[in-house]
Order: sequence, then structure tokens, then C-alpha cells
Amino acid sequence: MTDYQTKEQSGSARAGERRCLCCEVMDRLEECFGVTPAVREHLANSRIEFLKAIRELIDQRITQLSNKGPQQGTKVPVE
Repeated sequence: MTDYQTKEQSGSARAGERRCLCCEVMDRLEECFGVTPAVREHLANSRIEFLKAIRELIDQRITQLSNKGPQQGTKVPVE
């Protein structure tokens, strides 16, 4: 059994817990290249920035949807 299989089995044993995409990518890079502590630190920092970017996208979309509001009709003069 490989390290990856061991990690996957222990990870799936926890009910309902899912890992973020960033953690998965970091694990794959570690498997392929054997990262140093300095590289690990850079990857951890980039994960934080990536998640902040996703949060900003969500905030922008909420703002767009909130600003639309109900459209007002046009006034028509009645005789």
C-alpha cells in the first residue's frame, strides 16, 4: 500500500469530512517532488490567498445580485 492510499483510507474514515482542493494539490506535489519545508510554507500561503480570491468572487457576485433589485416599471399617463 502506498502512502497516498494510506492517507486516502484514513481520510475517508472520517464521516463527512472533505478536504479543500488546495490541500489535495499540495499532497500531489509532495508525492511527485518531495517538497522542502520552505516549499510547503509557500504552498500554505498560496492556499490562503486562493481562498481569499474565492471569497472576493463570492462577495462581488452578492453585491451584483443585491444591487439589481426589483426593476421599476415606466410611468404611463392615464387619460
